[in-house]
Amino acid sequence: MTQSPGTEHSHRRRDLLAALGIAAGLAAPRLARPQASFPDRAVRIVVPYAAGGPTDIIARAVAERLFEAWRQPVVVENRPGAGASIGAEHVARAAADGHTLLLAASAHVMNPPLMPRLPYHPVRDFTPIIQAAYHPMILVVHPSVPVNSFAEFLDLAKRQPGGVTVGSAGVGNASHLAAALLGVEVGFTFTHVPYNGSAPSMTALLSGQVQCSFLNSTVGTQQIRAGKLRGLAVTSLERWRELLDLPTVAELGHPGFEVGAWYGFVGPAGLPEPILAKLHRDIAAALATPAVRERIIAAGLDPRDAGPAEFKRIMETELAKWERVIRTAGIRPD
Repeated sequence: MTQSPGTEHSHRRRDLLAALGIAAGLAAPRLARPQASFPDRAVRIVVPYAAGGPTDIIARAVAERLFEAWRQPVVVENRPGAGASIGAEHVARAAADGHTLLLAASAHVMNPPLMPRLPYHPVRDFTPIIQAAYHPMILVVHPSVPVNSFAEFLDLAKRQPGGVTVGSAGVGNASHLAAALLGVEVGFTFTHVPYNGSAPSMTALLSGQVQCSFLNSTVGTQQIRAGKLRGLAVTSLERWRELLDLPTVAELGHPGFEVGAWYGFVGPAGLPEPILAKLHRDIAAALATPAVRERIIAAGLDPRDAGPAEFKRIMETELAKWERVIRTAGIRPD
């Protein structure tokens, strides 16, 4: 039996619509699947530093718990170099599907004002997920320095030509920037003495070649308890749990003064909300387990749980602060 042209056309149109419907039905699950079943393959946590440091410790402790929760491989990948920018750029360029994350440290927002040609913006090109840990810095002096309080130290810095000598692990290092912030906020005068790394900087401090430095809380606490250095103040807003008798700079008449090292998880910009929510929830749950908390505290850190909005505010505030300090102090990279 012969079909009319109109009937044949109608059948072709019907077949075409059916085919399109099938294709749409097949495509819809594929589009939704990455969010509905996230993660559906291995997740990488990029650490932009060498293995063994605080960032690495946090990443590996959390990765173990995420593997247990997700039953997908969670791989910690160390990509050190260029002031942590190599690892950060890698994550900034990754697909925004939650399978590539960065465990950033506070240098993430300290470095850009010193490295204006970075190929990424530290806030706009990332999605903050959760701040995981924090530790303050401690202002210490060599025992030969004739001061016993923060007030006496500031007075000495004003009276001494060129100010006191501050040692650091290099230009733009956290110790250097802490001194620069004190100079901008308090009027502290100092001569910066940069060294090529933390080991020679510590040697110079312990031998009295430089008068003071800002040390991370773990190292500072050890040296103070050993009687090798004298602690004057802590740079966090609250007193450090290991040295509760040591006042903060903020409570000594300079409210709001804070310098600390933070560590937190971020992803590429544009993470879908369902994936962001799941990452925040599951990483927060991992950080809250006693085993992970104990490892973080043993590393000399305070566990934190600042969610996406709060962590973004912290990053934006810190970036603005260090841009202002570096510009005002005229700090230039080596």
